[in-house]
Amino acid sequence: MPESAVLYNPSARIEAAEAMEAFLVSTSVVALAEMGDKTQLLSFVLAARLTRKIPIILGILCATLANHFLAGWVGAWLASLVAPTTLTWVIALSFIGFGIWTLRPDELSETRALDGAGVFLATLIAFFLVEMGDKTQLATIALAGRYDGLAEVVMGTTLGMMVANVPAVWVGEALADRVNMKAMRVLAAALFIVLGMLTLLTGVDSAPEVLNSSSVGR
Repeated sequence: MPESAVLYNPSARIEAAEAMEAFLVSTSVVALAEMGDKTQLLSFVLAARLTRKIPIILGILCATLANHFLAGWVGAWLASLVAPTTLTWVIALSFIGFGIWTLRPDELSETRALDGAGVFLATLIAFFLVEMGDKTQLATIALAGRYDGLAEVVMGTTLGMMVANVPAVWVGEALADRVNMKAMRVLAAALFIVLGMLTLLTGVDSAPEVLNSSSVGR
């Protein structure tokens, strides 16, 4: 849409503001929640074992995009099945639950090297699997249900993951010594809880448009 149309069209301005909110909230919440998370711990391990930084970062990026697009789609789909009032409570309580979960430090289970796999493929597979069921993936599901903008949520959560994990790959475990991980966890927990309270106050009006539009022609 042309910039002039956005400036003189109130509904377009509202939509643009909502899209920016979805992107910025998704980025900030996931970036903070990822600090000290098991996927960031995996980034430390991969950087130490595989050493080649660029393929590791590209593997993390591709794994995150695939994982979070799947998570976002699931969130949008689930939102289309639930009444707005129920959806509001489910998403709000989920965010509050993520806040409590974030306060607990994560531990990474022993990871096995993928024999015969290159650095990129090893990172892609390992990161995708470790992210399954992780709080940042589940947060992406909730964010996609909360906001009417699958693309903005997925881009935001992916950027948040990269903000946390690219320094982990480049700097290594020294990053954990330079950053107060406990303070990051507390801040992330506070953001999740505030987001949950705001969701209760503002509500979730309807299912994300990405699914509503796909069902029009049925």
